[in-house]
Amino acid sequence: MRWENYTSLPETFRNQRVFDGCGISGLINIDGTRISGDTVIDMLCILKERENGLGAGYAAYGIYPEYKDYFAFHFLFDNETAKSKVLEYLENFGSVIQSEPIPTSLSHEIDNPPITWRVFFNPISERNQDEAEKIVQIVMEINENIDNAYVMSSGKNMGVFKGNGWSHEIADFYKIREYKAYMWLAHSRFPTNTPGWWGGAHPFNLLNCSVIHNGEITSYGTNRRYLESFGYKCTLFTDTEVIAYLIDLLCRRHKFPISIATIALAPPLFDEIEKLDRKSQIIIKNIRATYRSAMLNGPFSIVVGNSDPIPTMMGLSDRKKLRPLVVGISEDENTIYMSSEEASFNRLMLINNRLDLKEVWHPKSGTAVIAKLGKGLIKNGIENPLKKRTIALLEVA
Repeated sequence: MRWENYTSLPETFRNQRVFDGCGISGLINIDGTRISGDTVIDMLCILKERENGLGAGYAAYGIYPEYKDYFAFHFLFDNETAKSKVLEYLENFGSVIQSEPIPTSLSHEIDNPPITWRVFFNPISERNQDEAEKIVQIVMEINENIDNAYVMSSGKNMGVFKGNGWSHEIADFYKIREYKAYMWLAHSRFPTNTPGWWGGAHPFNLLNCSVIHNGEITSYGTNRRYLESFGYKCTLFTDTEVIAYLIDLLCRRHKFPISIATIALAPPLFDEIEKLDRKSQIIIKNIRATYRSAMLNGPFSIVVGNSDPIPTMMGLSDRKKLRPLVVGISEDENTIYMSSEEASFNRLMLINNRLDLKEVWHPKSGTAVIAKLGKGLIKNGIENPLKKRTIALLEVA
């Protein structure tokens, strides 16, 4: 499937460009309790001023416990021929455990939806290649070379649901309220530099990593060329795709903890680095030098969900804080919330008396917020990331 295949959209929509900020929302339950999609839907849909009706999506973690040991492919197909080609292709590299339509509502308001399909897949073990790398190769091949087919997500015990429409329409179409997850991500609006089409909506995913993004990455060209040198195929022509692949490169392939990966993505300025002790200067400068082409420039705030190896939600804004990011924690400290605006939290408190937030805060620019399943809030995004003690803790975060 290619982004050019958006001709079914009304002419006014196809030519529309609204450069206002996107709506992003997410939450994670530290104890692993799975909750329905109602909460994240309410968080996102209240941000309607950030929408334009051309795209929205949700990522949910923990939704397939009965298939948790298999990779869950979520597909978009333009036609039956594309579906048949993909299913035949998968048979060459492993076993299809289950193949079925993604359930959708018959009463939805979506016009001309593509075929939505899911496959639970067990890849064939190969010498000198782990199964995750095989799945990445499969995703790249399908997205690049099988026409009218697109992989929405490819992780274990999780899935991405996205398409053209308002956030409430996409939620109704995929029946998001019927899923239960311990971590939810949600996004409204389509990518800035591509037309509104189903595959171009957020979240963007690779394996167990999903990204929602508000802003514009001006370093896209550099980031893309850097990723392609490692074999990634950036076929969607949008900046959020490169963020998802960069995190996969840093965290899965290069074994960085997420806290170190965030320094590579949004490193401190050199005049700030010079204030550090000698050892810390060497650490930060080496990260900047080695991963200079992975650095993200431009205005952005992102929320990332990743369940490998420990389910984690991370929030990060650019070094000048040109895009907003707000964080909240529940009174029992079991749930961490992130959003573009405090309105998401106010909405939950208004409609649900049981929600009682202990604290709401705005993280510092270029400073990550990290919450992990079973461990709680690891970094709150307010601490100074360049203090000696903080740098020492980065290796275990």
